[in-house]
Amino acid sequence: MSAYDRLTTISLFSGAGGLDVGLDQTGQFELLACVEYEQQFCDTLVHNRDQGLFGSPQTQILCQDLSNYDPFDLMDRLDLKPGELDVLVGGPPCQSFSTAGKRGTVEDPRGLLLWDFLRFVEAFKPKYFLMENVRGLLSAALRHRPIAERPNRGGPALTEEELPGSVLSTWVSDMSKIDSGAYRVDLFEVNAVNYGAPQLRERVLFIGNRRSQVIDFPEPTHGPSDESPDLSPFSTLGDALDGFEESEPILMDFSPRKKGFLRQVPPGGNWRMLPDDVARESMGKAYFAKGGRSGWWRRLSWDLPCPTITTLPNHSSTSMCHPNEVRVLSVGECARVQEFPIGWTFLGTPQQQMKQVGNAVPARLGKVAGEVIFDASKRPDGDGNLDQRPTPAYRRVYLRSHVRTRQWWKAGQAFVWDGAGGAAEYSARRSSQQGVLF
Repeated sequence: MSAYDRLTTISLFSGAGGLDVGLDQTGQFELLACVEYEQQFCDTLVHNRDQGLFGSPQTQILCQDLSNYDPFDLMDRLDLKPGELDVLVGGPPCQSFSTAGKRGTVEDPRGLLLWDFLRFVEAFKPKYFLMENVRGLLSAALRHRPIAERPNRGGPALTEEELPGSVLSTWVSDMSKIDSGAYRVDLFEVNAVNYGAPQLRERVLFIGNRRSQVIDFPEPTHGPSDESPDLSPFSTLGDALDGFEESEPILMDFSPRKKGFLRQVPPGGNWRMLPDDVARESMGKAYFAKGGRSGWWRRLSWDLPCPTITTLPNHSSTSMCHPNEVRVLSVGECARVQEFPIGWTFLGTPQQQMKQVGNAVPARLGKVAGEVIFDASKRPDGDGNLDQRPTPAYRRVYLRSHVRTRQWWKAGQAFVWDGAGGAAEYSARRSSQQGVLF
């Protein structure tokens, strides 16, 4: 396929390039430029571009703050006019909307970058856009009310800005005003593991277009064999790391104290596998929490998909312990789980490298979304409108994004799905007399 057959693309908020790598793997996109704020991320992109691992030698890597960057400057640099770009892609920083931690929503300046993405859409007028974010965005409010001050705790009624979902509804409303309603968007709640990635990672993908098309995302192709015999089995951590070796692994490793607890946990287990007194002592107040504890003292399993790669794999509550060794997964191993190309290099300190790989979009989702957009680009305008009815400006589609591969507690036993239609069973508690397991 010649370059002229490919869709011209610009990437915003490029991070370490996961979304761009996925698009590149389709062979259908010509990446003109990546725009990213953090210098270490840009250094990584430049290095891997020069190694021929994504884009082309002509792909420009620009280190810019998109909150104050003029899109017309970028157009001039790339010799583009409004309406000439095929696809604008990007993942505005999502920490403001994540349910893991304090939610600042648009009161956090990072939350406003959603509207900077729209600013570039309005200026470039691309035929399509692809934006990704965390699922927490769907329930985020424009103004966050602390739980202790909400109506069910005696506080006043929520204002319109404090209602769950007000961020998304406002963003969609503003999107629909661009060029008098030129764009419509299909939002998909997806999980990378459902499409063959060896990782559980929930995301929302926005695919917008100005061609009045209804865009459909494929149904899941993978699932647990005992529940979905017609689908391919989930890919596992063992699949991802099969044959992978490193001479000098880069680690953000556990402290000796943390390793002492993790030695007592078998593959696929977590804090529930510790003696009760040890679990209480090691977890503090978290032991009594009602949810959010599955990552505590977690040891991974070769036979399961990897949990979501995070930027802090060595924390007690987000532990990513190797199945066989008492250590954290390395940066290189995490990159394989995220499906970066073989040979992909992250630059910076171990903390900076882990931030890059942990924040990345799984390349698999970029590839699937890219194939969807490329296929749509070959259809006529308006194709897919049911009964020629007016196309709604916005549609939200749930595609089995919430996936559980484990059942930690049932009838006094801890269970973990083994990928083969059954369940591997561990004793509920391991007494201290049993000693170290590995």
